[in-house]
Amino acid sequence: NYRKIQLVCFLIVLLQGRAPWGFTLRGGTEHREPLIITKVEQGSAAAAARLQAGDEMVSVNAVPLNGSRLEAISLVKSSHQTLALVIRRYQKPYTPPPAP
Repeated sequence: NYRKIQLVCFLIVLLQGRAPWGFTLRGGTEHREPLIITKVEQGSAAAAARLQAGDEMVSVNAVPLNGSRLEAISLVKSSHQTLALVIRRYQKPYTPPPAP
């Protein structure tokens, strides 16, 4: 009888350059979903910072998000030259090996 374990990481991601940052955001409290990055454009600042589709946005420029997509987009659009994100990244679930 084994349980799968879901690993979760919180990462600080710093994007340098200027808008467009190169990612697409979906969800928000308006849709009763978490704020999820759904696409990262090749060659973009988001790709250079190693953002991934499936990352959940938690804060923008040290401002904790309340879950609203409109708030998140407003904060992202107001960023110039640097965009600091805290994201939640879920790792693939795994089943630990049996104890000896």
